[in-house]
Amino acid sequence: MTNDTTNTPATAIDNTRLAGLLAFLQEAERLKDTLRSGTTRQNRPESTAEHSWRLCLMVLLFERELAGIDMLRLLKLCVIHDLGEAISGDVPAPFQTPDDDREARERRDFVDLCKRLPDDQKAEMLGLFEEYNAAKTPEAKLAKGFDKLETILQHHLMPSADAEFHTFNLGYGLERTNALPLTRQIREIVDQETRQIIDQRRQEKAD
Repeated sequence: MTNDTTNTPATAIDNTRLAGLLAFLQEAERLKDTLRSGTTRQNRPESTAEHSWRLCLMVLLFERELAGIDMLRLLKLCVIHDLGEAISGDVPAPFQTPDDDREARERRDFVDLCKRLPDDQKAEMLGLFEEYNAAKTPEAKLAKGFDKLETILQHHLMPSADAEFHTFNLGYGLERTNALPLTRQIREIVDQETRQIIDQRRQEKAD
C-alpha cells in the first residue's frame, strides 16, 4: 500500500503555505467592517463584503444565460473586485473624480493585503485584480456590469434615499452595464424601477 494522495480530494498542504493562506483570510475579514454609502432595507449601513456576496449570488442566478463564460473565473473576479477597500475603505460614486488616485490606491492596498500569500497565489490574485480593472475579457466586462447593477438594486431598497439620490443612479455605470446585451437588458428593467421610485419620492415630498 502506498501513501500517494495526488488524486485525493482536499489533501494536506505545506504548513508554511497554509499559514500564509489563513493570514490573508484574516486580513480580508476587514471587508466585513468596510461600510458603503448605501444601506440595507432596514436602513443599516451595508458592508462591502455584503455587496460582494450578493454580486456573486446575482451572477449565479444568470448562469444559464452566460453560455461560453468561464463561471469560476467570473465568480473569482466578483469575490476579489473590492478587496482593496479592506484597507482604505470605499469612496462613494458621487465623490469619485478622475484625478483622485483611487484605482492606484486600491491596487496598492490590494497588493498589501496579499503580501502574506504564497507567491503563486499572490500572482493569481493580482492577475484577477488587473483583469477586472482592465475590463477587456468577457468575464471582467460582466463582473463590472453586474457590480453596477447590484449596487443600483440595493439602492432601490434604501428607505431613506430621496429622489435626487435615485436620479443619480440613472446615469451611474452606464458604460459598464451597456457593454453586453444581458447587462444592458437588465439595466433597462432596473432603470424603469428607478424612475418609478423617483416619481414616488417626489409625490411623497409634495404631499
